[in-house]
Amino acid sequence: MRARTRGVGVYLRGAPCTVQRKMVKAGSSLQTTGRALLTAAARRFSESSDKGWLRSLFVQKVDARKDAHSNLLSKKETSSLYKIQFHDVKPECLDAYNGLEAEVQKKLHQDQDFPCEVVGSWNTWYGEQDQAVHLWRYRGGYPALTECLQKLRANKEYLEFRRERSKMLISRRNQLLLEFSFWNEPLPRRGPNIYELRTYNLKPGTMIEWGNRWARAIKYRQSNNEAVGGFFSQIGDLYVVHHLWAYESLQSREETRNSAWRKEGWDVNVYYTVPLIRSMESRIMIPTESSPLQ
Repeated sequence: MRARTRGVGVYLRGAPCTVQRKMVKAGSSLQTTGRALLTAAARRFSESSDKGWLRSLFVQKVDARKDAHSNLLSKKETSSLYKIQFHDVKPECLDAYNGLEAEVQKKLHQDQDFPCEVVGSWNTWYGEQDQAVHLWRYRGGYPALTECLQKLRANKEYLEFRRERSKMLISRRNQLLLEFSFWNEPLPRRGPNIYELRTYNLKPGTMIEWGNRWARAIKYRQSNNEAVGGFFSQIGDLYVVHHLWAYESLQSREETRNSAWRKEGWDVNVYYTVPLIRSMESRIMIPTESSPLQ
């Protein structure tokens, strides 16, 4: 007895005719039912093509604006460019390093020929140990940065400083940053304060969404004047966000952060921004004696 197929019907040679007729009938019934189900599904999908669940799996709304996130999120009125430096210092050289750095910063900060100013300098207290962090502002953007670098290369005193400083360092790295338009501009403040630098490494392509969320969320973090500045990277590690906060103490930090959770809407910001993050880091920092941010 051999079998052959036609559509979904199955025929068995040698089987009684009655059995064959029943099998043909069953196959035809299955084909009819299948066509009916497909037709109904197609009709339902056509009728709700804009809201269909299947369509939502493949279609994603894209912001109609076509521009770099640096233009959409940064402050236009100041045109300031920022540089953040991370210097890992030999433990036995940290005090000497701080003294040398303060001397050079003071000269550059007060010299009107150099279009740059130090915003703040810190030593890491909790986080990377024996680390110095410096934040510089270049008013005028990239042209100001280029002008400053050209003048420093021709300055013998600065070149000697670099040679002396190199003896104290293990490693160093930097990033060029822009300032979020909705954040406070970092201005000198009196102390004593501790500072927290929270660094977020975002998933590529999520900076606009991050900015949109934090433009609403920053209002929940202003009650104790803790918001110092918010920045995002342009050169160096990309899709990196830095939030700089000031607190009177670690206890004040805990109380301030807990109070944000009691404000309606803060939890929504956290809910929508956490999925954008690849990794994050927190540094607690102590300002150096020469830092404008105390």
